[in-house]
Amino acid sequence: MKKTLEQSLALVSPRIVPRPATLSSTLIHFSVLALWLLLFARAFFLRGALAWSTGIAYVVYDTLLLAFVTWKSLPLMRRTPPPDADYEQRSLPDMGVIVASHNEAAVLPVTLAALLRQTHGPAQVVIADDGSTDSTRALLTERFGLTPAADGVLSAPSSLHPNLFWLRVPHGGKARALNAAITVMTTETVMTVDADTLLDDDATYAMRAAFASEPKLVAAAGILVPVCGKSVSGRVFQWFQTYEYMRNFIARFAWMRADSLLLISGAFASFRRDALIDVGGFDPQCLVEDYELIHRLRRHSADHGLSWDVRVVGEAHAHTDAPGNLGSFLRQRRRWFAGFLQTQYWNRDMTGNPRYGTLGMLMLPVKAIDTMQPIYGLTAFALLLGFLFGRHGAIVVSIFSVIGLKTAIDLAFYLWSIHLYRRWTGERSGNSVWMAMLAAIAEPFTFQLVRHVGAALGWLHFLRGGRSWGAQSRSGLVAHEES
Repeated sequence: MKKTLEQSLALVSPRIVPRPATLSSTLIHFSVLALWLLLFARAFFLRGALAWSTGIAYVVYDTLLLAFVTWKSLPLMRRTPPPDADYEQRSLPDMGVIVASHNEAAVLPVTLAALLRQTHGPAQVVIADDGSTDSTRALLTERFGLTPAADGVLSAPSSLHPNLFWLRVPHGGKARALNAAITVMTTETVMTVDADTLLDDDATYAMRAAFASEPKLVAAAGILVPVCGKSVSGRVFQWFQTYEYMRNFIARFAWMRADSLLLISGAFASFRRDALIDVGGFDPQCLVEDYELIHRLRRHSADHGLSWDVRVVGEAHAHTDAPGNLGSFLRQRRRWFAGFLQTQYWNRDMTGNPRYGTLGMLMLPVKAIDTMQPIYGLTAFALLLGFLFGRHGAIVVSIFSVIGLKTAIDLAFYLWSIHLYRRWTGERSGNSVWMAMLAAIAEPFTFQLVRHVGAALGWLHFLRGGRSWGAQSRSGLVAHEES
């Protein structure tokens, strides 16, 4: 008898059937906390830069990560944007696209228009309508020629677009809407696209070509460019997030080369459908269902010797709506970090476990350190303020010499990232070298602190057992299309 997604999830998920933490995992996680306590205590007994040892530890750790990413991303120096692969249509795996949508009528027309004009486009585009109560129904029936079916039943094809379908489900969250769509679709691969994400015209083709060329590929991320609103705060947040996203994608390439990539953004990601079904689809109990899913795919692959691969596809591009004000940004980062902590806790048995190869022995220990990174960062800033207002001039001068050196390293990495990003993706718009230099100088005491505050709020959200995402406004994508 064929298993349901819920049954498959119950067999694979460490949330449902917890795996006992290994001794190495316990020691790694405990050491990160113990080191913070030790370094914080040193601030009250030492003089000079060593009094700021919490900040020095933070700087050293971040610099080592930059060095690792630089080393692993060296192949991009020899890479130029590849020519269009000459795949025949019949050799490409068919693809279905799921657009999970809850009250997204304002941005759906833009998102669907981009999907419907795709080169070698998807066989199915399914709008997984998660109990919308806005004008979504009127939009889909009047503008897109769709007729609703019963809840949980895939509609007939649109009278205007033969590959467009509508799936209505009771409101239960994005993961449940995605799972409902996965079960009724018939394509070999599926792509998840947020309702506020605008694909470039050849994005689905690039993803299909990647799956055609790599038989072991089960999950792939595309390149996302953040778009905020036109307000002053929107422009500032877009400036910082643009370079943040660029650096993050270079880092993903580096971890991909180490066979340890875990972060696949559900806003624009593709999967082999049978692999999703094998591991139970998306987990509705996780705040970051896309990130948690990759852990389950990795675990299942290692447990069954499948050698599954997870990659970033540099030729697949999209723009996505990003927070354009402080409140929205903090809510997003609170959810992201709380979901990261959830996933790290559920999969704690993999940390330091040689069974999972480089993922277990390198990537997940790094993630264990990352659980405390915002605490280290905020503590370092608080100590700096304490020394500054406590009139410890000699200490402050020595601290700023460390900060100056780290800013120079960050600036070099910013410029390196832009150069590699351009070679890898072929994208040159919106990534000015001069604006990147300014961002590198401004970020340590502005955007980086805000990120740490959002992550600290994520710790509180996780400890309280929070499950809500918080409301987000959508303005950037529509403004981008109207400009």
